[in-house]
Amino acid sequence: MIKTYKVKLLPNNKQRTKLFECAGVARWTYNFALATQQENYKNGGKFLNDGEIRKRLTELKKQKEYSWLNDYSNNITKQAIKDVCIAYKNFFEGRANFPKFKSKKKSKPSFYVDTEKIKITDTHVKLEKLTNSKKKNKQKFNWIKLAEKGRIPIGEKIKYSNPRIVFDGLNWYLTIGVEEAEIKNQDYTEGIGIDLGVKDLATISTGQKYKNINKTSKIKKLEKRQKRLQKKLSKKYELNKIQTEGGEYRYRKTNNIKKLEFLVLKMRRRLKNIRHDYIHQITTSLVKAKPEYVVMENLNTCGMLKNKRLSKSIQEQLFYEFKRQMEYKCALNDIKFILADTFYPSSKTCSRCGALKNKLSLSERTFICDECGHEIDRDLNASINLKNYGKSIA
Repeated sequence: MIKTYKVKLLPNNKQRTKLFECAGVARWTYNFALATQQENYKNGGKFLNDGEIRKRLTELKKQKEYSWLNDYSNNITKQAIKDVCIAYKNFFEGRANFPKFKSKKKSKPSFYVDTEKIKITDTHVKLEKLTNSKKKNKQKFNWIKLAEKGRIPIGEKIKYSNPRIVFDGLNWYLTIGVEEAEIKNQDYTEGIGIDLGVKDLATISTGQKYKNINKTSKIKKLEKRQKRLQKKLSKKYELNKIQTEGGEYRYRKTNNIKKLEFLVLKMRRRLKNIRHDYIHQITTSLVKAKPEYVVMENLNTCGMLKNKRLSKSIQEQLFYEFKRQMEYKCALNDIKFILADTFYPSSKTCSRCGALKNKLSLSERTFICDECGHEIDRDLNASINLKNYGKSIA
């Protein structure tokens, strides 16, 4: 099984500049390969494989105009060309849309590192050809500090896959796949059902509840601060509005606007990290209990977002992220993960007698069975039904 690690990098200013240059080389090569494919198709040629495009790029590097490409790792350009060919194949086989050219402003800066060239220690990662000098004191420039000590497994027997350096708008990250042996559990506890909701994020069939973190004072304060920054940014844009000769308005981006945009992005990222961290804490604690199976409902989130009153609350709960984390953590710990059908009536079914209730509004927080008179919390009733659903399948 391949487990992916994502670790923040702490480059100095010169290293940061070089990382942006490497990402620029990857973007330029991607666009070059895509333009070559399109031109070849217009001229009636067949699909070019990555080897053929690499030969054309090698010839291009011999020209003085493109000699700057030789200052960067050859593996960056190789993988960028491969990515274009994979994108083309995915389009022709109906798995994706037609590949687009990468924009300097909109595309996420990233580049590939060769698995044989990358070296990882507990505190640093060595990248290829950040400097062309072979002097020992200059070679230190290739080593970038990691924010988390000993996070990525190291050793001779460990195999790495698809290492990439990615910039998310604020920081640089190393993402790398590590081949790990599957954990086989022997002692399992009873299976559990998980019901996700807006009032409480998750209700477990054992009776345990995890509150909605978005209702806490900490999150509310951060959201208020974010709104103030966004209003301030909007006013700055209005003040720097220019009318063109055609009567259209254009916005001039000043240094103050750039600073405010950075602060807004920073605040958004902080809120996102708090929510993701909270979900990680919940999912890890549930998996550590080693249940035999975990059952969740396959929610139609897109349909739920059509409710104008609850759309913001549903969006902030990150139901898909919860499901994603639970799914891969169950796979890593050899726990059976079951997704109940979207139309399975977990909330309307009585967990004691199995009778189905015809109508159940969102305002009814207590489930009262019409057949046996059983009274139970609505979310707890749904989680018990999901557990029973998993038991019947398992």
